[in-house]
Amino acid sequence: MSGRVRVGIGGWVFEPWRGTFYPDGLTQKRELEYASRKLTTIEVNGTFYGSQKPASFRKWYDETPEDFVFALKGPRFATNRRVLAEAGESVERFFGTGVLELKEKLGPINWQFAATKKFDPEDFAAFLALLPREVEGRAVRHAVEVRHPSFAVPEVLALARAHGVAIVAAGDSVYPAIWDATAPFVYARIMGTDEAEPQGYPAASLDAWAGRATALAAGRAPEGLPLLAPVEAGARDVFLYVISGGKVRNPAAAMALLERL
Repeated sequence: MSGRVRVGIGGWVFEPWRGTFYPDGLTQKRELEYASRKLTTIEVNGTFYGSQKPASFRKWYDETPEDFVFALKGPRFATNRRVLAEAGESVERFFGTGVLELKEKLGPINWQFAATKKFDPEDFAAFLALLPREVEGRAVRHAVEVRHPSFAVPEVLALARAHGVAIVAAGDSVYPAIWDATAPFVYARIMGTDEAEPQGYPAASLDAWAGRATALAAGRAPEGLPLLAPVEAGARDVFLYVISGGKVRNPAAAMALLERL
């Protein structure tokens, strides 16, 4: 048994992708339509900075294939605060902005912490308790992107597992590389693409990342990646995003990974 591996990028509007990823002459209003047929998921960063309109979510739903999935960034108003336990109103407001208009295409919500936010066991547990497992009868998956080294401890894994929340795994990055599975799915962001590489990564690196994604989907330990504790067996869906780095090459890297998978 193995889960499904989805691979994508962050957003779809980026001028340098025009002529490198998007064909010459493709209108901007058709870029999501095009990207969603080359990739299997996209992480939306705009929801981190402000609310989208319900009509936008409906439009995204209509423009993408049946099996496509969007991951959304949770709002910064919920995570960029001194006391995470006080984020309940921001979390609730987020789910009232129309995100459920994505229906079955609503993937995990990524709650990204500031790089300066340190691990406070009580406050972290209180924040996880605010994340609803269901909204209006639809199951919701959550991932927390912790970016301070203090989170790289087994206690964080125990708290995340208790709430069924994934810890975002960072690859080729300065952020903590926590690859332990804490939820029924894995949420990973790899950030090491190089603009000088036509496919973002050398072939050997693409082979390695494809192999790691396959291992994670099957519930096996990913080769060459650090774990704080033994991996928990069991098939899991994997959401793998090629982010940052040599951004102009990220679509090429994502497509190369999908070819290998």
